[in-house]
Amino acid sequence: MVIGGVASAAAAAQQPESDRVPGNETARAHPELWPALQSPLAPDPALERRVRQLLSRMTVEEKVGQVVQGDIASVTPDDVRKYRLGSVLAGGNSDPGNDYRATAAQWVALADAYYDASMDIGGGHNAIPLLFGIDAVHGHNNLVGATLFPHNIGLGAARDPELLREIAAATAVELRATGLDWTFAPTLAVPRDDRWGRTYEGYSEHPEIVALYAEPLVEGLQGKANSRSFLSPEHVIATAKHFLGDGGTYEGRDQGDARISEQELRDMQGAGYPPALKAGVQAVMASFSSWNGTRMHGNESLLTEVLKKRMGFDGFVVGDWNAQGQIPGCTNTDCPAAVNAGVDMMMTPDTWKGYYETTLKHVQSGRISMQRLDDAVTRILRVKMRAGLFEAGRPSRRPLAGNAALLGDPKHRALARRAVRESLVLLKNQGGILPLDPKASVLVAGDGADDIGKQSGGWTLTWQGTGLKASDFPRAQSIWSGIAEQVRAAGGKATLSVDGKYSARPDVAVVVFGEDPYAEFQGDIKSVAYKPNNTADLELIKRLKQEGIPVVAVFLSGRPLWVNREINASDAFVAAWLPGSEGGGVADVLLRDRQGKVAHDFTGKLSYSWPRSAAQSPVNAGQGGTPPQFAYGYGLKYGQDGNLAALDEDPGLDLSALQSARYFEKGGVAKGWRLRLDHAGAPVYVERAGDTHDAGITVVAVDHKAQEDAWRYAWKAPGISSIAFVAPEPLDLSRETNGDVLLVMTMRIEATPAADTALFVECGDKCAGRVAVGAQLAKLPANQWMSVALPLKCFASAGANMASLTVPAGIESLQGNQLAISEVGYGTVSDHVLACEAP
Repeated sequence: MVIGGVASAAAAAQQPESDRVPGNETARAHPELWPALQSPLAPDPALERRVRQLLSRMTVEEKVGQVVQGDIASVTPDDVRKYRLGSVLAGGNSDPGNDYRATAAQWVALADAYYDASMDIGGGHNAIPLLFGIDAVHGHNNLVGATLFPHNIGLGAARDPELLREIAAATAVELRATGLDWTFAPTLAVPRDDRWGRTYEGYSEHPEIVALYAEPLVEGLQGKANSRSFLSPEHVIATAKHFLGDGGTYEGRDQGDARISEQELRDMQGAGYPPALKAGVQAVMASFSSWNGTRMHGNESLLTEVLKKRMGFDGFVVGDWNAQGQIPGCTNTDCPAAVNAGVDMMMTPDTWKGYYETTLKHVQSGRISMQRLDDAVTRILRVKMRAGLFEAGRPSRRPLAGNAALLGDPKHRALARRAVRESLVLLKNQGGILPLDPKASVLVAGDGADDIGKQSGGWTLTWQGTGLKASDFPRAQSIWSGIAEQVRAAGGKATLSVDGKYSARPDVAVVVFGEDPYAEFQGDIKSVAYKPNNTADLELIKRLKQEGIPVVAVFLSGRPLWVNREINASDAFVAAWLPGSEGGGVADVLLRDRQGKVAHDFTGKLSYSWPRSAAQSPVNAGQGGTPPQFAYGYGLKYGQDGNLAALDEDPGLDLSALQSARYFEKGGVAKGWRLRLDHAGAPVYVERAGDTHDAGITVVAVDHKAQEDAWRYAWKAPGISSIAFVAPEPLDLSRETNGDVLLVMTMRIEATPAADTALFVECGDKCAGRVAVGAQLAKLPANQWMSVALPLKCFASAGANMASLTVPAGIESLQGNQLAISEVGYGTVSDHVLACEAP
């Protein structure tokens, strides 16, 4: 039995080589090159003795249950009771009753139900309280009414570690109000390629800021190590993530491969971990990504030899969402290699039962040694005891639990508003147009002006932050509302006009625009060009300028983007990042006070370099090559010369070539596209999986290659119903039709299609092309993922005008059909190419 350490070398040597993932030599870390650390927590022999005594009473089944974590969408309290699971999580789209508007009381009731199940000693089981984890990454962002702080990229611009400590502490309090005790934060990535959809989760491209923030963040969440505040009822367990190298992939895509040296891995990507460990962080999440070809979930040299042995980490390592299935030789439900590499608790959201069963078999057969299992369980029990869970009682009886007033507490909102002020970065201030006179007539325009969901970004109430409405943000304030409040209080006039039209000429226009919400991997982009094929925002700014109205641009984004054209067209340009629920913080800085004085100056400095062209990616401090447009650390203050010469508007690449060939991918339709469901001529539009409607087809999210990257369609109503991917404007695919280009769908056939199932396109009123494919689909393998394609020329032969497609892809079928689809678009390669007419 191993207590407080890793399995011995002898025990590790007993593991079959196939259950260890050595990778190539460049993926083996050299522990002696890493900092030698030890746990900052004072030794507690009594606690360690309690751990050993409990471990000695546990059955193998109970031990295996402790290392398995399932999602609340797939795990019931009865499951916890039966399988003795050690933890549950609420994923980005998981809520009590599958309702993202669930109240604090409903969250507490659910936490009680899971807790009661874990403490049930029926059948001779041991009572071991479970951990309930959630992604509270910019406040308690899954809860309606909670305070939403700026995303990390904005906080990096603030350069204020004490602010971060206060934010973390406030987040912990709001978590405790809902009965939860563990957050998957802070993120310690150092993103080096801004095309990555998780860039905004990183505080900076530079390790100095990440290292500066790590300790106060952990202490804010957990309390100070070796003090009475440590893991007290006002604090929660923190998780340093993602270990290691997720920000160093230099590929602009999620879950990539960091092809970097061990020195860069340590000094750049690992910079935040020593201070986080020094602060006593109790959980570390393994990364989805790879290092030099080896998946981190299988990298024993880093997880065990470096993190646990060399760096003295005595908490537990938790996996990421089904990431174990990406290790060669593993599946989501069967992966001894990840356990043997050092992952202690596996995040198996919807695959937990199969994973539990195979892990139990591997322990019984010796493929996972009892020493390794005992080590993992020891680490989990140690953290639970340090957190006082064995004495805390039901979540509803703990201090703060159920106190809904703590969600969006005025003190927390004031803190968030301060964070917004400190995060704003002024890039241009031509002629000193800012600060604005609040007694003036101010037009506020742009699609981000009065949209709290857009200013909050991803990981807001839902995973991707999409499909939300104003009523989902009680007590929050949009940027428009904040400006209007201050202007009207000073005696000025404020007018909201999203499209920039007005009846009375304003003195100045504030145009708020930017990226639409996204989260991991759905936010990956091909270049750092801002909306390369949509110039609506630029045209709005130019029109106002042509009408002689000065324009202040407020840019919402999760990363620096090439916006030279928009900067040139504006008189002032502010990088506002993703400020969260307190839009009034923007007004605080843009406007003078009622006495005409500057109440709040700009203090934010870029924590990421700003690209000079759309082709300049990656662009980072100290990287060499073409200098950035605005360097790391740039940021104007009032009184400084904010005039800019015209910036180069050559993007450095063909923007028109960036048009995506995918209409649906990564669990969502392409930007600007819509999904239409139709039954009996009654169309409805669906923004996300799970939306309720009466279109005869249900839509739910499922996993293919990543978390919820596919949607399952089930035809429920009698007669024919259809799904259609509607383009934002007509598509000209006439050139593609003349070649061998295919309509390609990656799908899994889950019910035998009816013979008259058809693929179709539409090209305007009474214009369509329909091709029956049911008989061919019925011959394909069922219940396995594959790409299925139909030549575009088939639709042309069926009468479609391929130069003006309003619906480039659609499927119609009868009741009983069921398909899961992860990608729809056009291409030239497919597993199965259907014929224009059934053979």
